[in-house]
Amino acid sequence: MAEGSDETAGIREDPVAGIERTDGFVVVSLAGELDLYNANSVREALLACCAESPERLIVDLSDVKFIDSTALGVLIEARTRLPNRKSFLLAAPGLETRRALEISGLDRHFAVHESVEQARSAVL
Repeated sequence: MAEGSDETAGIREDPVAGIERTDGFVVVSLAGELDLYNANSVREALLACCAESPERLIVDLSDVKFIDSTALGVLIEARTRLPNRKSFLLAAPGLETRRALEISGLDRHFAVHESVEQARSAVL
């Protein structure tokens, strides 16, 4: 490795892996480690989607490896921006993400579904 180069460059992936819009639903796919360092880009993406007033906003957490309290706060903030907070759904959290939701008590406040498909078909 060249002297003075950043050894961590390229290791961190973009936390917003994709945004899909279909039939009034918006699915925001998040990935990697969601923390203080990238919470702002997650916030920008989620708030922009909330501003569209979708019928349902689904946050796909299947590729999230780690989530800290800052990123959890971003999820809470985004949910408050929707007129119908029940239309903000979390989908497919992995073991670590589910644990963070449970430890923080947020699993009792968010609608958490096993898959994006279940979140799409859930009764609000």
